[in-house]
This record gives sequence, C-alpha cells and structure tokens, in this order.
Amino acid sequence: MNPWLRVVLLATLLLGSGCASLSNAQRERAAGIAVQARSSVVDCTAPDRCALDSPLRALGGKAFAESTEAAPRHYATIIDEGEVSLVARLNLIRSATRSIDLQTYIFDKDDSARLVLDELLAAARRGVKVRVLIDQLSAISDLQILGALASSHQNFELRVYNPTFGKARLNYVDYAASVLCCFRRFNQRMHNKLLVIDDALGVVGGRNYQDDYYDWDSEYNFRDRDVLVAGPEVREMATNFDAFWRAPRSVPAERLNDVGATLLRTGAPQMPVPDYRNPQRLQRVSDEANDPAYVGRTFVDTAMAVASVRYVADLPRKHRRERPSQPANGQHVTEPQLDALIASAQTEVLLQTPYLVLSKPARKLFRDLRQREQPPRIVVSTNSLAATDNPIVYALSYKYKRRNMRELGFNLYEFKPFPLDAPVDYRNLLPAPLGAAPASDGKRSSLIGGSAAGSNARGSGNGRRADAGASVDLDNTASTGTDAALDPGRRQPTPGPAARRRTDGSVVERRVLRAETRPSFLGTKAVNKPLPVTRTGARMGLHAKSMVVDRRIGVIGTHNFDPRSENYNTEGAVIIDDPVFAEALAQSILRDIHPQNSWTVAPRIKPPVLSGLNYSVGKASEALPVLDFWPWRYATDYEFQPGPNCPEPLRRQDKDFHTCYVSVGDFPEVNVGPKWLLVRMLTAFGAGLVPIL
Repeated sequence: MNPWLRVVLLATLLLGSGCASLSNAQRERAAGIAVQARSSVVDCTAPDRCALDSPLRALGGKAFAESTEAAPRHYATIIDEGEVSLVARLNLIRSATRSIDLQTYIFDKDDSARLVLDELLAAARRGVKVRVLIDQLSAISDLQILGALASSHQNFELRVYNPTFGKARLNYVDYAASVLCCFRRFNQRMHNKLLVIDDALGVVGGRNYQDDYYDWDSEYNFRDRDVLVAGPEVREMATNFDAFWRAPRSVPAERLNDVGATLLRTGAPQMPVPDYRNPQRLQRVSDEANDPAYVGRTFVDTAMAVASVRYVADLPRKHRRERPSQPANGQHVTEPQLDALIASAQTEVLLQTPYLVLSKPARKLFRDLRQREQPPRIVVSTNSLAATDNPIVYALSYKYKRRNMRELGFNLYEFKPFPLDAPVDYRNLLPAPLGAAPASDGKRSSLIGGSAAGSNARGSGNGRRADAGASVDLDNTASTGTDAALDPGRRQPTPGPAARRRTDGSVVERRVLRAETRPSFLGTKAVNKPLPVTRTGARMGLHAKSMVVDRRIGVIGTHNFDPRSENYNTEGAVIIDDPVFAEALAQSILRDIHPQNSWTVAPRIKPPVLSGLNYSVGKASEALPVLDFWPWRYATDYEFQPGPNCPEPLRRQDKDFHTCYVSVGDFPEVNVGPKWLLVRMLTAFGAGLVPIL
C-alpha cells in the first residue's frame, strides 16, 4: 500500500474510533486523582498480615527449610480439575504474608474473575503488596472497574501490558487500524500465566481468569492444567515477573488514555457491586479454600518431592524487533528450551496442545526425529473441531493431518466435546451430561477415579500422584467400565429432556475477542467461538499445554507449540526432571486420549482401486497455498468399539485397528451447516495464515 494512503486511512480510522490521546499534563492529573484516592488504611497490624494458616503455605516453608544452596528442595502438585484450581488460588492469596504477583493474559469480570479480584483487594487491605499485570488484548476493559482498581489501595497496583493506542478498551475500528499501522506490535502479546505468593509458592499453567477455565460456564469449558510449585525456584518466577512489571510496555492503568479520561471526568469510581450468577457456588469454593483438611488432602498430600525444577520464560525483550545480523539476540527463551527437550527424546514424546499448527522449525525438529534409526514415538493430544474454541486454527491442523501423521510420525488423538471421564466435577456442567446428581452434604462428588483401576491407570481428578510403579501402555489402557456404570449400553449418552433445555448466562455466547490464538484482523465474535454441535449441554475443549519426554521430564506451561507462541507471544513453563512427576503427568495426558475422551485419528481404509492416485492428488492438493479442495483426505476420526475380539484400545498401526474402530467422519459431532464451511474454506485458502496462528 502507498505510504501516504496508509497514513490517510489510519488517520480516518483513528478519528472514527474516537481515539483521543491525553496530554502529558492531563495524564499526570489523572494519575494524581487515582493516587490521592487510594486508601492507606491497613486492616491488620500482625506481622503475618493476618494470613490464613494454610497447609500450602506450610509446604512452601518446608521446601525452603529442607533446601541448601547446593541441593534445593521442591514440591510440585499437578492440578487438573478447574474448580479445584480456583480453590488453590483463593487459598494461596489468603495465605500471603508479604506479596502477591499475578500475571495473566485473560482477566474477565465474571464470577470467578471477580471473586479473585475481591480476594486480591482484601489481601491489599490487610497489608500485603499486590501487583497485577494483565495483557491488554483480552483482559479487563471495563473502564469503571479499571479506574476503581487503580484508585483502590496503596498496596494494590495494576498495570496493562502493550496497550494499543494507549487504551484499555478497543473497538473494531481500532483493530482495523492496528493492521495498518502496527500489525506486528499489536500481535505481540504477553501470554504468560503466573501467580507468585511470597516468592515461595508459584502456580504456572494454561488457565486464565474466566469462568470457562474453572468449569463454571454453562455451555463451554476448558480442559486445562496447572502445576503448583513450592521451593527456591519460585524466586526465578518472581524475578521474571519483575522484568515484565518494569518493562516500558507495562503501563499503570491510570495512565491509559481512556481510563485517565474516566478519572478526569468522574473522579475515582467505585467498584461496581458484583452480580454473581451463582452465589452458592462461590460460597462452596470459598469454604473449601478455608478448610485446612481439604487443602491438605487435595494439594499437599498429593505434592511430589521432585528432583529438579526449572522455570523458563521469555522476557519482554522478545518483543523488540530482531536484527538480521542477530536473529535470536537472546530474545527467545522458552521455545529453544522446549525444542532441546524434544530433540533429546529417545523413546517417547507425549505432547498436549489445543492448537496443532507447526512452524517450519518445528516441522524440521520432528522430521529429524522421524529419520532416526529408532525414532521415538510421538503422541499428540489436541482438539477436535467439535471441541476447539478456535475453528480457524483447527482448519490448518486439519489441512496438514497427512503430513503430521505420514511424514512426522504423529499419533493423533482429538478431544471429544463431551468426554465421559474428564477431570471435572460434573455437577458444574449444566446440564450435567452424565446425569450427576448434586451431593446432599454439599461436598464435592466428582465422578473421576470411581474405581481403583481408573485411579491407578489414569490418575485422579485432583492431580493425585499415580502409582510410582505403575506404567500404562499408551494405547492399551483398558476401559474400567465407567461407560457401563454411568450409562449402560451406550458409549456416548444422549442428553435427556432436561439436558436439552438451554441455560442462560453463557460466557462464551457473550464473549468478544477472548480466544488465545488469533490474528487481530480475525478477532470477531462470529469467527472466534466454538462451532455448533449435534447436541446440547456443557461441552469441553482442550486448553492444556504439557509435554512428557521419555517418562522422565515433565513440562507444564503456556506454550502452545505453535507459531504465535514462537514468534509473537511471550510464554513460560515449568520443566521438572523427575520420573515420578513425569509419570503422573503422562497418566493425566493418557487419560485425555483414552477412547472415553478422545477420538483416534487414523488413515482411511484404502479403496480397492485408485488408492495410489487418490493419495497423490490429495498430497499435491495439500501442498497448494490455495484451492486445497480435495475432499478425500488421508485420515479421519475413529471411535473404539469394544467387544469380545476388541477388549482393549489399539494403536492405529495395529493390524486389527479397523476391526475394532469405526470411522465417525472428519468432523464428528459438528452440526453441519454454513459455519462448517469455514473449515473447508480455510483449509483451501488459509495456508498463509500459519505464521500468525
């Protein structure tokens, strides 16, 4: 585009968006209003700031007491269940005695997010230093809330990372302007998720602060995973947070143009009164967070003493423009560390990512593994079209299934939208797909791990350690009979009349611009939401980002193993070199790929004639950047059919695979309609989007 035309269009868009920048004097006045309004009253004068006496906080003290400079001691807990992870966060915040640092990509204002905000403000009022760093693109954009938080207390600070046009709230004209003026900078997001308590306990994983990450949405929830770490390495988390906090792109909320204008216009606003959709649910998790027996049983008893812990994370300098003479320039930290782990694999790589789109370097990495004399087995757990929150990304994953399987050797498993044995309290899924009845005593009644076999073979719903001596074959995990017990004679139950009633209050339906992997110009509500499926009920989509190498090293973090994570977003991950931890994480991933929870992707049965021609034409069509319309794809999804001759799940390479598995099509459970064409169109025309997906 002509540079002058670009300037004219940009100016027109900015005028249309109402983007008015405050002068330096106005910005100082607005900041002064916020500072003057901040309360200095501290509710507690005790040395520990009236912190909750928590078994988790005691675990942190134990780790430091057992540590020496030469031999640091750490404990790690895998947290699989969504609501349980919210309980952990509440307990940690209440147990803080000195400091709380929270860093996240998405921070909403729904029930779970508002609950966390209120807990952070309560901690600040009792004397704890609280710092909250949110990415601008998908975090709080409510100007009243931002103004109120910026003016709330001297112990509470809020900063916004990389605010486009110096604003908290963007409209669609702003998004269009970002394409013209600053596409790369706009898409450089802080994707790190980190919670650090007193530099002693840290939580890292895929979860943001929004109801669908804690199993609280009535239509769509994420299957995600966190790791809670206690010990000296948490100081590295705190150091990394501090680097982001002090970065020039981290702007105090009161200094943003629109937040500052609100402060100048109305003064310091009050926090809006919360309008909780389900107060009873909030009370339940609050009570559990205060219950030392529950916290000890769920997070401390399940903690593993681990041999080696490393927190690796990108720094803000990743977002500086790279020089041709120094393409890396020390900017990329997370990706090289994860690539080195994959390259070191000898026998097996278990990879779990919601968005399977590979960059050229990633493809080369896996091709090199494939070319070894004895290549390691590569198992990938990812989303199906029915489960994903981002059909755009899935379309490119679908386009390259043949390459991923045939050339890179992947064994693919696609997560079902209605898994029968997910780590979730099924009472939270409204309507509950398995007909789970509420517990009369108000206690958690998860259907997970209902039998000894299920608990040992696939791990427990609360991240409990798998048997140290147990080793479950990747594709030969036997069914524990959960299907029959919950719904006799039916592999996937059809919801009854009550389940078909649509419930109100879906965050997904109201949500705008909340997907994690999205180029700016595709950030529309219509595109960025799950596709319709064939039945109603609360479904799930995979969001966990984890890896296990040789059952020896386990990784839990924020890296999606996609081009955006490599080139645009900053990421972080915990790497634990410990066979017990790695096995526990492996069992969690294996549970997700069990036939109750995932479809197996496998090559189609070859037609009796012209199979070679079909393969060649399909391969050539796949290589085209546009017009990849060939309808007969190399692979499709399969459902396991147990029977006398098929007692256990099989690998796709097994000679009896097609005897025990039945094809369910390329897009099982997707409600075929106009939106389904999006996948076909992006498959045909979307290859050029790979670098920014």
